[in-house]
Amino acid sequence: MTDDLFEAMDATWPAAALHRAGDWLLREGRGGGKRVSAASTARPDADIAAMEAAQQALGQPALAMIRPGQEALDARLEAAGYRLVDPVLLMAGPVDAVAAGVLTPVTAFDVWPPLAIQRDLWAEQGIGPERLAVMARVGGDKTAILGRIEDRAAGAAFVARAGDLAMVHAVEVLPPWRRRGLARQMMRAAAQWAQARGCARIALAVTSGNAPARALYSGLGLEIAGAYHYRVR
Repeated sequence: MTDDLFEAMDATWPAAALHRAGDWLLREGRGGGKRVSAASTARPDADIAAMEAAQQALGQPALAMIRPGQEALDARLEAAGYRLVDPVLLMAGPVDAVAAGVLTPVTAFDVWPPLAIQRDLWAEQGIGPERLAVMARVGGDKTAILGRIEDRAAGAAFVARAGDLAMVHAVEVLPPWRRRGLARQMMRAAAQWAQARGCARIALAVTSGNAPARALYSGLGLEIAGAYHYRVR
């Protein structure tokens, strides 16, 4: 199950280009963040120096994504001076469970392309033009969710479909309106959008240390389905 989540993540949050360096697959991120700039490999004995040289040629840090079962590669990178950053959990569940219930009127709805206010909300939370470019690269079904509370826009999220799986990315609620149910409404809107397009499951990635977000997603019926982390020199 984990493999299809990684495939869906690559499809719904794609790198600008893919490159090969020996046994490594390199993602060219163009400023879009770790997920689209990391190198990955299935071989525990992959040449680390080849990855470093290729990342340098792309103007990116020497960054590798480590997936479940890659303990040997992880240990080699650690021994080579790579530090662990951003442990991430993949959470997934039935789309019907998340979509269940009635949306509070004008609280959350989908729109594509994103409205200027959504772009501004994301920018306030550090999701700038480079990550918006990642969203624009998605070729299949996709949309942006706008969240509203107290007659103002206060949240934004992105969701895209990969087969029968919907992946949610870039879920942000402005600090003054957090923990007031808006993110739940936004996730419900995302799930209802996915449900209408025949998706059976909905998933997302969340940093393992983000306890409030994990509690929210667990409460919606999502369960931990995988994990990964990065190593950076």
